[in-house]
Amino acid sequence: MTRPVRTLIVDDSASMRATLKRILSADPEIEVVGMAPEPFSAREMIKSLDPDVLTLDVEMPGMDGLSFLEKIMRLRPMPVVMCSTLTARGAAVTIEALRLGAVDYVTKPSGTPEDIARDAELLCTKVKSAARAAVRAGPNPLPRAVSSKHGMSNDAVIGIGSSTGGVEALFSLLPALPEDCPPVLIVQHMPATFTRSFAERLDKDCAVHVAEATDGAIPARGTVYIAPGSQRHMELANGRIRLKDGDPVGGHRPSVDILFRSLVPLGSAAVGVILTGMGMDGARGLMEMRSAGAHTFAQSRDSCVVWGMPRAALEIGAVEKELSLSAMPEAILAACRTHSMTGNV
Repeated sequence: MTRPVRTLIVDDSASMRATLKRILSADPEIEVVGMAPEPFSAREMIKSLDPDVLTLDVEMPGMDGLSFLEKIMRLRPMPVVMCSTLTARGAAVTIEALRLGAVDYVTKPSGTPEDIARDAELLCTKVKSAARAAVRAGPNPLPRAVSSKHGMSNDAVIGIGSSTGGVEALFSLLPALPEDCPPVLIVQHMPATFTRSFAERLDKDCAVHVAEATDGAIPARGTVYIAPGSQRHMELANGRIRLKDGDPVGGHRPSVDILFRSLVPLGSAAVGVILTGMGMDGARGLMEMRSAGAHTFAQSRDSCVVWGMPRAALEIGAVEKELSLSAMPEAILAACRTHSMTGNV
């Protein structure tokens, strides 16, 4: 039997620390080794207790969670799960935390007993997954936008799917895309209240324009569309972005598989990219894209926070080429330049 995941809780609220401890301690695969009310005592507890995972409150007095996280990822990189609130401020700070290198985030347990039970299960799952994540010193420096060189087909469309670790990966990938890049459609697993903040934060760092997708939008060159979280699926239909109701697919809404399958009719005009994340969302859709003639890429194992979604796609033969994040932008643009474009958006 493997030893439990040694977890340190950092939160300025005594009641929330008690709640988190009760939830995590109920899982036999997790051991709460300590609790700290603020970053300064947490720093000493990290040194003495050597935890596997840290749960970290986003906003605290003294040194805030972001400043503390930045120091951790620079001096002693370790898996960190942020505890956030479902507010605009909480979303913006959480996005920044993920950019800085936090593995994942959870919303603080609240609501009905059923809501709390669901939040508790998710918290335990994410803490255990974080313990297995590949953590590197961060954040990565912003890349320069690569040259579009000889131009790209007007028919090209790029689809990207990502989950755990995807925020950090997209902050490494998207700023490298040039302002005349073909339209990019992205499904990143996150709550509805987070995707607008995510798009707005990315837009500040990118040559392309990044926006939360809206129903009926016509994909334009130089624009990245982030699927709104948790509410509806996103697909491309008859040349427009469609946000449609529907049950979760493989536990996800929006689903990467739904997006990728909608790009299949484009044939070689489509490019599919699957990035870091847990599970297998996107694998089957990517396989269908490849079978239709699309270029398909997956993030390489050594650059993934969680090599789950790319691995699932690789194992079923859906991946044309595995690439590091640094090599991905040029490969995507080359695919848009060199393939014969046969589909119509």
